[in-house]
Amino acid sequence: MEPGSRPHRVLLYGKPGCHLCDEARTVVAAVCASVAVGWSEVDISTDPALLHRFGEQIPVTFVDGRQHDFWRVDPVRLRAALGS
Repeated sequence: MEPGSRPHRVLLYGKPGCHLCDEARTVVAAVCASVAVGWSEVDISTDPALLHRFGEQIPVTFVDGRQHDFWRVDPVRLRAALGS
């Protein structure tokens, strides 16, 4: 990482009972661990606005505040977005 740059942040939007979310969580966790990047998950079922926004697209991933993928997380694309 260059001086003054900030670490990448990955955010995964999903909800319980979503098999694609389970698959995405596994990919995100593995890729982020391999490049030492933190990530977090948001349960959209607890927020009506998020449920309306992302309900048909979950899982949705964001990298550094920008939407990156939805439905399926490609580990190669995610790793590339993280600069590794």
